[in-house]
Amino acid sequence: MPGPKKPAHYSPTKRPSLSMAESELVCKTLDPDATDVLIDKWLEHHNQSYWDWFLRVRERRHSALQMQPQRGEQVLIWNKGDFVPENIFLRTVDTGRLIPLDRTWTTHVYHHRSMQDRKLSMMPVVFTMLPELMLLRGMHDHGCDDIYIIVTDMKRTEMDAATKYFQLVCQHTFGDAPVKASLEREIYQQHVKLKHTLEHQRRTPCFPQIDLAFRAILAERRPPFIILFSHQTTSFSQIFFAHPLFVPAEEIYFDFPSGCPNPACTEDCEMIRFPRRGLEGAAVLPLKRGRSGPFKRVRPQEMCNWIDCGVSFIDDIPEGSESSRSSADSVDAPQGVRGQVCSKCKLVKYCSIKCQHNDWDEHRRICVRPGEV
Repeated sequence: MPGPKKPAHYSPTKRPSLSMAESELVCKTLDPDATDVLIDKWLEHHNQSYWDWFLRVRERRHSALQMQPQRGEQVLIWNKGDFVPENIFLRTVDTGRLIPLDRTWTTHVYHHRSMQDRKLSMMPVVFTMLPELMLLRGMHDHGCDDIYIIVTDMKRTEMDAATKYFQLVCQHTFGDAPVKASLEREIYQQHVKLKHTLEHQRRTPCFPQIDLAFRAILAERRPPFIILFSHQTTSFSQIFFAHPLFVPAEEIYFDFPSGCPNPACTEDCEMIRFPRRGLEGAAVLPLKRGRSGPFKRVRPQEMCNWIDCGVSFIDDIPEGSESSRSSADSVDAPQGVRGQVCSKCKLVKYCSIKCQHNDWDEHRRICVRPGEV
């Protein structure tokens, strides 16, 4: 009779499990209703700079209406109505649909148990980056029903060092091939340096706990992005993208607000490091995809705009990009339909008149003829 299983051993070069992470950090889950409460509060007290930015994007969009966006190109559209999430639409990077920003999500916030002992709420953590989360959620049709945040106490230089570490460790430890000795030494050196820095200053969570949770979430949940939040006032929060496809486009977000609550601030400060320069400023994890690892290779699709339809079109977006696991799992409907573009706005495509009719209550909020806005 086999004996009891030995507890899993943590190592920076071995893939951890989520059960290991949840034994080290507390996970507080905020459901979609809590997200709606935060969005309502943000709309009531939002920073003026965000309102100004959405207006600038709207004006840029309207001044360029004579040029239709290319297939697969990211767009942000606000054609009608008040400044509320249901009137602002984004084209998703994985399915090519136009969906409104009012699609909510469940947030999983991993934090040190000392914060729970002090009965600290996780609502402010989400609220400080709410506009960024709404935009990132709106960019993805699949894979963002759950968003993952790890609360840290890292300073700016430590967050930069952690970014380099996670890019290195994710590149070399998620495949089946053994890690080369030279790379293993480099991974351990960076890990030990961060571990000792946080331990020396008695900051929580410690770096092994952060590393454990980060890589376990990535391996088992495979989200399009994961966030390291820092509550250090002089630091920033970092977004890690699981593929270049998921990064916001520079053409839209180059002047996105920094999030600083001080309107008179002249510093280049940032509450969260949102990639305004596209791939150049983004923290992308170079994950190996395919049969040799947990991350599947999936092409982005152009799908019928009705959210409950699973049909994708035969003139799909070319190969070479990848999406999240969820976008692959959702497509069980018949494929190979050519589709019909909306004759009025020419921004979305449907597989049938029925789907177009079903989508009208939502699509009507942005459907205008070019030049009518």
